[in-house]
Amino acid sequence: MASLTITPCRPLKGTITVPGDKSVTHRAIILTALAEGASTIRDYCRGEDCLNTMRAFQSLGVRIDESPQTLHVSGKGMWGLTEPFGPIDCGNSGTGIRLMAGLLAGQDFFTILTGDESIRRRPMGRVVKPLRTMGATIAGRKGGELAPLAITGTRLRGVSYVSPVASAQIKSSLLFAALYADGLTTISEPRLSRDHTERMFAYFGIPFEREGCTVKIEGRPSVRWGGKPVVVPGDLSAAAFFLVGASIVPESDVTIRGVGMNPTRTGLVEVLHRMGAQIEVVSPREEAGEPVADLRVRSMPLRGVRIGPDQIPQTIDEFPILCVAAAVAEGETVITGAEELRVKESDRIATMAKELRAMGARIEERPDGMVIQGLGRNGSNGALTGATCESHGDHRVAMSVAIGALTAAQPTQIVDTACIETSFPGFEGKLLELLTASGNRL
Repeated sequence: MASLTITPCRPLKGTITVPGDKSVTHRAIILTALAEGASTIRDYCRGEDCLNTMRAFQSLGVRIDESPQTLHVSGKGMWGLTEPFGPIDCGNSGTGIRLMAGLLAGQDFFTILTGDESIRRRPMGRVVKPLRTMGATIAGRKGGELAPLAITGTRLRGVSYVSPVASAQIKSSLLFAALYADGLTTISEPRLSRDHTERMFAYFGIPFEREGCTVKIEGRPSVRWGGKPVVVPGDLSAAAFFLVGASIVPESDVTIRGVGMNPTRTGLVEVLHRMGAQIEVVSPREEAGEPVADLRVRSMPLRGVRIGPDQIPQTIDEFPILCVAAAVAEGETVITGAEELRVKESDRIATMAKELRAMGARIEERPDGMVIQGLGRNGSNGALTGATCESHGDHRVAMSVAIGALTAAQPTQIVDTACIETSFPGFEGKLLELLTASGNRL
């Protein structure tokens, strides 16, 4: 079983890039596969989650070739997908399986979607139920609440759906299904979730309307979109580990180039600014409809803050690393309205509380979040205690504990770290790169 040992050290210095945005890569593969003709996807995420989505479309008859940093996709058009010869394995990707469920519900063939043990535990009813209201025929364990999902493609109809939670996965699954539905589909959510699907629809010229937290799309559009080049921005969720690491390890100075700055994703940066972090946004620009910038972060003492329900959709994936920042900050951090974290790759409220407590943090776990009493030493060696920690099979938990371990007085071993490959292949190398620049090592 793979493990990672972190030896206390400081500071972090240098300039790096991070893997392409995972969420954007999923959507880029889907929409270039449905385009008419050839497309390229440059700087895509090579994590296992996205590679599984690529393999899924290859099994659906789409030719996708890889070259360094670029995917070459020969799109088959909206109606060009073909029935796979066997089940499609989405691996560890909740985004992949839920978006594929929506897309495949409107095809004229049968598909089985499955994944690893974690995916087979995660709730699928949140997309299966609204897809069934559109006429989808989907079977699965516990009545479709759990994968594997068996999808018999059929002709769908537009619906008006009000989502009980702000979820880009639910919204995007329904948007892909709506492309194949008769009539108008309206999707509303209580707060705006990440909008990568809508931005990529606009980039490819797919018509839709958006007003506030509601999206409307007319099904079976007459427009056909051609292939286009897509440049994927660096994943802010991957950059998050180094933004926090450079903030809490004294004398650090790190620049991360080409990071996606979609406003539905920048909750981490906003929260860190409120905590007192020094993060400079440099050279803002746009790539394939997504805002991009370079981020420079220098160490600065942090203070505790309150993170409420309105900020959770914009920080949902960064919650584990924010817990690390809060654990070494001055004062109390209170997180509420984050019950969605209970059904991620792990129960991230429980797993982060458990592992950070093992490292000496003071945390009170609550049903929808936690209260963290910051140790108030802001990254100095001894802020946390070295320990043997577990990843719980969750890539973000593993990387967050690794960053927290940089502030410990003793070495920390993290067990079962192969899961990091699902989103951030080369994480250890990037961390070592920043440490080597200042004469440190893992």
